[in-house]
Amino acid sequence: MNAGSRIVAWRPAVAGVTEVMHAQMTGHAYPMHTHTAWTLLIVDDGIVRYDLDRHEHGVLRQTVSLLPPHVPHNGTAATSSGFRKRVLYLDSSHLADSLIGSAVGRSVFDDPELRARVDRLHVSLLGDGEELEAESRLAFVAERLRGHLRGRLAAPPVVRDRSLARRLRDLLDERFVEGVTLREAGELLYAHPTHLVRAFGREFGIGPHQYLTGRRVELARGLLLDGMPAHEVATSAGFYDQSHLNRHFKRTLGTSPGRYTRSAPRRLGG
Repeated sequence: MNAGSRIVAWRPAVAGVTEVMHAQMTGHAYPMHTHTAWTLLIVDDGIVRYDLDRHEHGVLRQTVSLLPPHVPHNGTAATSSGFRKRVLYLDSSHLADSLIGSAVGRSVFDDPELRARVDRLHVSLLGDGEELEAESRLAFVAERLRGHLRGRLAAPPVVRDRSLARRLRDLLDERFVEGVTLREAGELLYAHPTHLVRAFGREFGIGPHQYLTGRRVELARGLLLDGMPAHEVATSAGFYDQSHLNRHFKRTLGTSPGRYTRSAPRRLGG
């Protein structure tokens, strides 16, 4: 690794994502190489320049780049200050190999909405136990990418399916502690993941992952008030660990689990 480079990479528990990489590169130039996965790239600082199928491309801060599998490409910084990037490697379950030709012809998208969606997806992938949120965000990212590659980018459909939304809510109520993936929910309810999320949001005004987290926080509150230690509450309520509980508890209630129970008034003895 170049002395001016910093890389963090991991494989999240999210179906279809083979790797996540966050990197800051200075002075390193990638030689021509290929991947077996789709490479979804955004740049947070600097400019990345690369050659794909004998054509030069540049990735700016406001754009999104999608490099298809099996097609050679390289990569280097456009300036001496280097670049900072975030990359997702996706398998063919979200982007079929039949789209490779289209991606070779157009690999950079100047699409602010797509850029914002990819950014939010990366944020959700940073948190342990956020699989349902990440799956939901990935489904919409992949949908928009497919629209670009097929030349049929359109406004998101308005989904009104009260029955489906309520069946998904029932499933989340049954499984909110152990959790359920979006793919599994789609298979159980015979619905496409994006249709599921849109129907739920239309009916209840929040996403499935927000609803599930709310149910877990509600259970955690009760367990804390019953006197259960916070580290036991975390796993009992479906959180990955205590820090995962603390993050969502504070986001929801504005205080930590420890301070929440300490705020209860003390009862005087008779």
